[in-house]
Amino acid sequence: MIAWKEYLEATKYANLPESQQKQRVAQPPLQMPYDPAARLIPLTAPLDCPVDCLGFKKLVQTRTSLRKYSKKPLALDEMSYLLWATQGVKEVNEAKGFTLRTVPSAGARHPFETYLLVNNVEGLEKGLYRYLALEHALLLINDDPSVNQTITEGCLGQKQVATSAVTFCWVADIARTYWRYSERAYRYILLDAGHVCQNLYLAAESIHCGVCAIAAYDDDLMDAALGVDGIHQITVYIASLGKRA
Repeated sequence: MIAWKEYLEATKYANLPESQQKQRVAQPPLQMPYDPAARLIPLTAPLDCPVDCLGFKKLVQTRTSLRKYSKKPLALDEMSYLLWATQGVKEVNEAKGFTLRTVPSAGARHPFETYLLVNNVEGLEKGLYRYLALEHALLLINDDPSVNQTITEGCLGQKQVATSAVTFCWVADIARTYWRYSERAYRYILLDAGHVCQNLYLAAESIHCGVCAIAAYDDDLMDAALGVDGIHQITVYIASLGKRA
């Protein structure tokens, strides 16, 4: 395993090969592909979701990791709001090939795809979904009843995953960030993941929900459960969420 200092030395800007962007390699698409014939589930306008008018200081003060949730379901407009808060697209610049979103990302590369283990959301059957940020819609990936157990096991049996209203799983499509930043992309992706999850924490507080960020998971099991290859697309961060008791 490469030592951290060696990695830092190897990924200094002065040491990096010319980026794919500078080599005029075509940049990766803004979103991973999906079957165009698939039925999408449109989401409500995110700003229509009613939220408490909590001051920012109150949100930060009350934010804490929560592992026990009530059995009250999450409303679909609340789901829409949380997805917008974490990966909502504010602008698409097709000419230059980037999006501006509700979270910062190095070079506006926004490498994440959001997968959702839905357990208790009004209007949605249980299963694994993918959020299509450009369309602000959901795509059902797996409706097998065993998917909850599979992902819970991938999270090393952490009970809050099984009992959550929804568990967010963020997958990094590495090529999007690598195209511009070469080997430094890996550290930027991890920084970007922190921005996304913190937005989830704060948005959740405003609708009486709690979140538990999860970094303890089996990489191979999670990548397989989400259907990504674990090489070009990898599971980077997970967070369970549910209504406060």
